[in-house]
Amino acid sequence: MGRNVSRRRFVQSTLAAGVLSAAAVPHAHIKVGLYSITYGGVWYRGDALTVEQVIGRARKFGYQGIEIDGKRPHGNPLDMPKARCQQLRKLAADQGIEIYAVAGNNDFSSPIPEHRETQLVYLHELLRMTSDLGAKTVRIFLAWPGVTFLHAGGGSYEVAQAVWKAEHKESTDEQTWGWCRQAVFEAAAFAGDYGVTLALQNHPPVIKGYADTIRMVKEVASPHLKICFDARLEHSLDEPAVRKAVNEVGALQTLWHFGGEYDRGPDGITVKGDEKAFAEALGLHDIGYRGYAGFELCHPLPVVNGRTVGLDFVDKNAQLAAEYMRGVLAQAGKMVG
Repeated sequence: MGRNVSRRRFVQSTLAAGVLSAAAVPHAHIKVGLYSITYGGVWYRGDALTVEQVIGRARKFGYQGIEIDGKRPHGNPLDMPKARCQQLRKLAADQGIEIYAVAGNNDFSSPIPEHRETQLVYLHELLRMTSDLGAKTVRIFLAWPGVTFLHAGGGSYEVAQAVWKAEHKESTDEQTWGWCRQAVFEAAAFAGDYGVTLALQNHPPVIKGYADTIRMVKEVASPHLKICFDARLEHSLDEPAVRKAVNEVGALQTLWHFGGEYDRGPDGITVKGDEKAFAEALGLHDIGYRGYAGFELCHPLPVVNGRTVGLDFVDKNAQLAAEYMRGVLAQAGKMVG
């Protein structure tokens, strides 16, 4: 199953290092969810699916819920009046699918006040939409540069990242951090008004690692601000260090993203890249996490015979990812239980 790491040696080394025992906390209960960016028409060749179709894919592939991307074509608040939200909420429930989160695509880091204020307006409307959908979590960034579409199909981060870097050329890290903190402070107050929790992801460029995420949450000091810890973003951490990091995040963990490219081989499902899912799953069992592991396929995809892969590639990966994660969670549960 997956990457052929020495699970036994890994578990022994982390336990020996003093990672918390699962016996000390309630048992974890982790569900598997599908983040709709996977079918947003950005990274593959072909059109985006509708939210209704994403719900159908989630049900077909054995997911328990979906996270709706907070932008077009899936979840821009301008397109999501209360009636539309209630319609989707019922449609999902009728198919046994929970809408468990909405994903913000916000950037609170701009040195331009008007830009930060428009981002707060966007997030305020996103929280209203989330409440109308019956979801409880909005995943946010401190800074999200954005993405652009390529003429030949697929997307690119390069243009947006260059714009972001140019905008911040005259700003210090301390100034940028302060702007983000003020915006998150206001956003957390809005979240409380709507009965929603913000989940700050440990995502660059302002955040350099999970310690920055914890620092921001502590500085804002709001009960409505927690963490989406994603081990894939912690490139400097090996698997024992990932498990330790999850324990440090602890009760602040309220959402988990995972992702990669998957294939089925003679020894089970294999994963392209170092997604560290097993290490994070062990950590989540340690802390008694009760929430979602949300799959996303959100990176430049392979080009085959001069063309970016299409929807069939996405479907294959979404199906295998759900199966893979169910296996990871089952194995992790056995090892710590």
